[in-house]
Amino acid sequence: MDSALGASETYEKPMKKIFALILISLSFAGCSRINTGEVGLRVNFDKTVEQSELKPGSFNQTVIGSILKFPIKEIAADVTDLQPLAADNSTMKDFDLTVVYSINPDSVSDLWVNKSRSFHAEASDGEVFLMHSYVQLTARNAVFKVARKYAALGMNDVRGAIETEIMAAMKATLEQEKLSGAILVTQVQVKSIVPSDAVKLSADSLVRAQNENKQKEVEVGTAKLEAERIAALNANAGAIGYMSAMAQMKIAEGIANGKVQTVVIPYDFKGMVNVGKQ
Repeated sequence: MDSALGASETYEKPMKKIFALILISLSFAGCSRINTGEVGLRVNFDKTVEQSELKPGSFNQTVIGSILKFPIKEIAADVTDLQPLAADNSTMKDFDLTVVYSINPDSVSDLWVNKSRSFHAEASDGEVFLMHSYVQLTARNAVFKVARKYAALGMNDVRGAIETEIMAAMKATLEQEKLSGAILVTQVQVKSIVPSDAVKLSADSLVRAQNENKQKEVEVGTAKLEAERIAALNANAGAIGYMSAMAQMKIAEGIANGKVQTVVIPYDFKGMVNVGKQ
């Protein structure tokens, strides 16, 4: 009898351990852990959402109800294919930027429960990015406002200033909408600024015309200098002729007065020399 009881106890102990392990495994299987950089919200069995946020590192049961997880740190929102109007009334061909923002962990419940679902974005894997679409819309409006201050061809030269102004415009909008405490814009990166083809063609034509004008100015200057050179040569030729005539006249006077006995005659001399008697 005692041996039978001992065998029963020996059998029950490992079974209890196995049952305990099964319970532990089931309990972990029915839990959801909030990772770093996330905040969770509990959805009850009646689809209501609890107001308190679930902090990173916490384990939360999902046997009854479910857990929603939201990334809150360094969320990138791409805004592409914009065509804002520039200061010179030309339409940009392309304007792309990326906005990096974060969500205040204590505002997750309010944003999810009280804001329109169209303000959020859902990834292909089901992950929800709070206020992603709203941030994109805010960035879009800021781009159209800021781009109007700059000429199309000059935007790339002041890209840093444009990024700063877009961020300032977005923060002003968030302040007006009383969302500055919930959404923090940390960075604006302008990736592409492309003027319209017509503006680039006009600029190329202007540069070509300017180069042609400069070339013509050089040609006119060269011609002017050449004309001045010829005039100077002509003027000098007249002076030389005048001086030669004067010299010949002096020689003739000297001969006439008997003061000149010897005259050097050039080989091509065609005039007449009258030498008086000694």
